[in-house]
Amino acid sequence: MILYPVVEQFVSINGEGTKAGELAVFIRFRKCNLRCSYCDTKWANSDSSQAKMLTADDITEYVKNTHIKNVTLTGGEPLLQKDIAVLITMLIKNGSHVEIETNGSICLKELANSTYRPYFTMDYKLPSSGMEHYMNINNFDYLSEQDTVKFVAGSIEDLNCAKEIIQKYSLTKKCKVYFSPVFGKIEPSVIIEFMKANRMNDVRLQLQMHKLIWDPNERGV
Repeated sequence: MILYPVVEQFVSINGEGTKAGELAVFIRFRKCNLRCSYCDTKWANSDSSQAKMLTADDITEYVKNTHIKNVTLTGGEPLLQKDIAVLITMLIKNGSHVEIETNGSICLKELANSTYRPYFTMDYKLPSSGMEHYMNINNFDYLSEQDTVKFVAGSIEDLNCAKEIIQKYSLTKKCKVYFSPVFGKIEPSVIIEFMKANRMNDVRLQLQMHKLIWDPNERGV
């Protein structure tokens, strides 16, 4: 029997991505392979983080009972979960719109080529995260217009790096591209001025909506 370590499951609005502002069911898994400087879910990132061990049937039944169509699989890093494709397939077969929030270090090829393909919201970790060297550049080959690359920036150096990556890999022609500020580290207005100065068409600024509505440290929202 496949068991998934779930540290949180709840209904809220999507705070980020193409479904921002829409209701979604969040399934948060424990364990992450990165240690970003600005991580706001450190409490979920270890193998020993407290979690309920749930089957794909358990999770699918929970989602079904919410009557919410959007499902966001997050973490931690959800792609570290063994047989995550089994859960994704079951959710999609049951009518869910499945999005995976992934950190950009793990190959997307298998899921991207799957009959039951989720939507990807993939980070590219910028210099201030301390994790840029873990990025799997090949993942850009597996993205489509329904997917998103998110650059979480905390400095002008981060923004310049993001600009270079966007241009080098023609990301705005492949998928949706978002800038998001590291909460409390850079003013959104600085990012807007950078976008204006560099004529960054087809790039969107997005704030972490849930942190503006609730306490930034509150869980389950």
